[in-house]
Amino acid sequence: MKPLQKPANPLFSSGPCAKRPGWTIDNLKNAPLGRSHRAKIGKSRLKQAIDLTAAILGLPEGYRVGIVPGSDTGAVEMALWSLLGARGVDMLAWESFGAGWITDVAKQLKLDDIRTLTADYGDLPDLSKVDPARDVVFTWNGTTSGVKLPNADWISDDRAGLTICDATSAAFAMDLPWEKLDVTTFSWQKVLGGEAAHGVIILSPRAVERLESYVPPWPLPKIFRLTKNGKLIEGIFSGATINTPSMLCVEDYLDALNWAQTIGGLRGMIAKSEENLDVLRDWVARTGWVEFLANDAQTVSNTSVCFKIVAPWFTALEEAQQTAVAKEMAMLLDVEEAAFDIGAYRDAPAGLRIWAGSTIEASDLLALLPWLDWAHGQVEASHAK
Repeated sequence: MKPLQKPANPLFSSGPCAKRPGWTIDNLKNAPLGRSHRAKIGKSRLKQAIDLTAAILGLPEGYRVGIVPGSDTGAVEMALWSLLGARGVDMLAWESFGAGWITDVAKQLKLDDIRTLTADYGDLPDLSKVDPARDVVFTWNGTTSGVKLPNADWISDDRAGLTICDATSAAFAMDLPWEKLDVTTFSWQKVLGGEAAHGVIILSPRAVERLESYVPPWPLPKIFRLTKNGKLIEGIFSGATINTPSMLCVEDYLDALNWAQTIGGLRGMIAKSEENLDVLRDWVARTGWVEFLANDAQTVSNTSVCFKIVAPWFTALEEAQQTAVAKEMAMLLDVEEAAFDIGAYRDAPAGLRIWAGSTIEASDLLALLPWLDWAHGQVEASHAK
């Protein structure tokens, strides 16, 4: 039967993600709208966001945080165009965003010395093949596959190359080993549920040294330039952004950061997300028609949790039919206003994807589970032979 109780918050999108519990538009009433971001008040808000980010993430001494254009995509592209080419690069991919970075490096930058280490959805590539003498580009958490790195043991402490990590659905929800990461990027619209448009780039001292000692052979657009006259543009990392930021979005990010501190900072956010994953793990363990898309339990994401439908009636369908049926299931939940935006990513295998980051309440996930079983029952009745 159709469940009676719905989640109090049915927003389970994997980006932009749900706002933090208790959020209202009134939280943004003090945003300095109509003021220049270069005025004292604008710079101070941006600097506050930078300092809070570093404090909550627990960044080591000497690491710099910058707010840059273009969400996480802009931050990653900035790193690729500014840093690569000094030595060979290993490109890792096990889902669509990592594959996109390979395309950019191979077809846009057209580097000669590229190695690609890839895996199908659900798995990780062979990380032991990464060469510490080379740069390496990777996602920490595969947002479209629900497969995360379990650790950074494969990254050498004595590496000569740089590590460039797209951590957009991992930052603030997973333990990131900063001493192993030279460039880290994310957008605050993911784990913190912030408003879109802006990216964050974090540079280690090793990354800064590369920027100041290496000049790429290709022209750099203005919004990618991190140096001037061979020196890092320090203003980017103290509140003087490259382009015009939305002070409304910055105010919203500050609100999210301040909220994060009230639930225990980084440790509290990780714990909340892990508790949410436990709710989903318990459901998968007792449910016969669904499994995690991740094949290794140690790599199951605690933010962008991806599922595959394994019921025999479903696996007997052609691939195109599976995609259509999974979309139908997601649409049923959308129409019922029980869950919005939980379909698998367009390039991923047919299935479902549920955000479980710390802005999601466990009580809402518990209320969602009967609806998932109901929707499966509905499509099974329609399509099972």
